[in-house]
Amino acid sequence: MTDTWIDAAACDDIEDQDLIGVEIGGRKIAIYNLGGEFFATSALCTHEEELLTDGLVIDGIIECPWHQGRFCVRTGKAKGAPATIDLATFPVRVEKGRVLVHISKSP
Repeated sequence: MTDTWIDAAACDDIEDQDLIGVEIGGRKIAIYNLGGEFFATSALCTHEEELLTDGLVIDGIIECPWHQGRFCVRTGKAKGAPATIDLATFPVRVEKGRVLVHISKSP
């Protein structure tokens, strides 16, 4: 397995306390800005695989716009029913004003 850092977005493209959706290697990823700290999770709610990108971010929690399942942006932990399965998370780093997401790929 090889590890890859993918240039996913400009920091300026993600407003504070908000998120954007990107697709990386066929995966739907949500990238969040929490006060200048950036995080990445799967962009699909684990309850019914609805996109989280239209959801609301408050105090580091993303709420699914469909059934109000809630997840911690930092850890992916499910925080509110009907979501009981955690979101996948991805390491993030910032270089030269760009958000890079770490993705593992098969050889």
